[in-house]
Amino acid sequence: MHVRASHPIRSIGSMLRPYRGRVVAAVLFHAVKDCPIWLVPVFTAQIIDTVVAGTEGGGDGADFGRLWILVAGTVLVLLLNTPNHIWYVRMYSRAYRSVAADLRNALTDHLQGLSIGYHTRKSASIIQTKIVRDVENVELLMQQVFPVVAVSLSILIGSITVTAIQAPAFLLVFAITVPIAAGLVAGMRHRAARRNEAFRREMEDLSARVGEMASLIPITRAHGLERTASTRVAETAENVKRAGLALDRLNSRFESMSWVSFQVLSTLCLGLAGWAAISGIVPITAGQVVLLSTYFATLTSAITQLVGLTPIVSRGVESIKSIAEVLEDPDLERNEGKTVVDRVVGQITFERVGFSFPDADRPTIDHIDLDIQPGETVAFVGASGSGKSTTINLVLGFIRPTAGRLLLDGRDMERLDLRTYRSFVSVVPQESVLFEGSILENVTYGLTDVSEDRVRRALVDANAAEIVDELPEGLETMVGQRGARLSGGQRQRLAIARALIRDPRILLLDEATSALDSESEAKVRGALDTLMQGRTSLVVAHRLSTIRGADRIVVMDHGGIVEVGNHGALLAAQGAYARLHAQDSP
Repeated sequence: MHVRASHPIRSIGSMLRPYRGRVVAAVLFHAVKDCPIWLVPVFTAQIIDTVVAGTEGGGDGADFGRLWILVAGTVLVLLLNTPNHIWYVRMYSRAYRSVAADLRNALTDHLQGLSIGYHTRKSASIIQTKIVRDVENVELLMQQVFPVVAVSLSILIGSITVTAIQAPAFLLVFAITVPIAAGLVAGMRHRAARRNEAFRREMEDLSARVGEMASLIPITRAHGLERTASTRVAETAENVKRAGLALDRLNSRFESMSWVSFQVLSTLCLGLAGWAAISGIVPITAGQVVLLSTYFATLTSAITQLVGLTPIVSRGVESIKSIAEVLEDPDLERNEGKTVVDRVVGQITFERVGFSFPDADRPTIDHIDLDIQPGETVAFVGASGSGKSTTINLVLGFIRPTAGRLLLDGRDMERLDLRTYRSFVSVVPQESVLFEGSILENVTYGLTDVSEDRVRRALVDANAAEIVDELPEGLETMVGQRGARLSGGQRQRLAIARALIRDPRILLLDEATSALDSESEAKVRGALDTLMQGRTSLVVAHRLSTIRGADRIVVMDHGGIVEVGNHGALLAAQGAYARLHAQDSP
């Protein structure tokens, strides 16, 4: 599947290519099911001419047999619609529903490969809008446009063919409808594209603002800022309303112009056919007058519908461009072709490692050297902004050094497939996130065929077994969205159990106890002590009391290392760590 912002219509063909067999079958079934649209007027004209011929003779020469044969033929043609319509829907719905699923899967897969920097820049709500609303718009585009296009083509081909046989002089009348329709669409297209893009941008802003409001509700309510939060969303909603009204006004003018234009053409066609029949300039019968009028009315109605789909097409095209913004984003974590990591000992070496964010005034990490041995526990401390969390993100591979080298067991991590490396790593962040599911599903996330004994051992070692034992449904207890039915300490211990069950070689703890009360912290600390045994552990902490037992403590300031040593040695040195310890002490 190739989705390109520069070629949205071509992208639709690429999306449908895997299902071209079903699409071709759908086209055939659609052509048969809609053939009554242009065949029934032929039978109707024949019936009218039969009636006229019969009434001119006073009814004595009426051909009742021909009349009923024509009626029976009309009924049979109409009956073709039902089975063919069912098969058309079955074939085509499978195609466009599959395309929607493919698009969502492609977006999800690509988002998993995009760098952490991309996800830091982009609002989760905007990403959600692209996966849900934009894909829905593309699905709607394929669902609604194809039938109208197919009907219009069927009517156009059928009516032109019959007209060429019965009244070729009227082909010119049909021919003028196409350039009129093309002119209307051309006049609408560019303005509609601009208005749809503006509307999409405002909708994305609204999604981001609503997501922000939802995440801040506890802070908002705690400080009595409900009116402020509502006002912020209302301002963005007003922008959406203005963009939507501008788009609706444009669509209304376009729909009105197209409807009036084609209705006038239809009326003129009826008058022209009647004049030709009465004057005898063109030898046509009353039935043919009805035939031509019906064809033209049906054709103009179909073209009006087709032209009226321009807003849906514009919205769908804009959504394809929106989806392409994600699928074409080059900010990927490049792992293909790199060395697969099948074993990790746990040695991590920083060689003059530096890191700078784009357009930053100064480096976040400034040429640090550090050799962490397998099984060693190293804590990183320092003021906010000193570079602690950036160092952890470098080890995790979320960001890459912009200077120097970072080695894993003596191998440059730049040459490693970090996806395979991370299977040997576990992370316990400051606030652990659980997903909507059971305790068992959260603890064993991503693992298969995990025995109950293994789950139990992980829960016991994480001091989390009591959580499960106290719940009526045990491991099958649902934790709610983001673990809302559990306390912060309970969520953190389950996160530790999730880390333990993977038996990682490298453990990263990012202020894992800073958000807990003293009782919960004591239980989590005991679990962390078990978790860190025999593993290379990197700990970021604000509370210095939690890292006294670390093998080494690295004190950071302005992206550099200013001190390294154990708790006792650093206190005795009376340097930066001692000052931090004095500030941290009650």
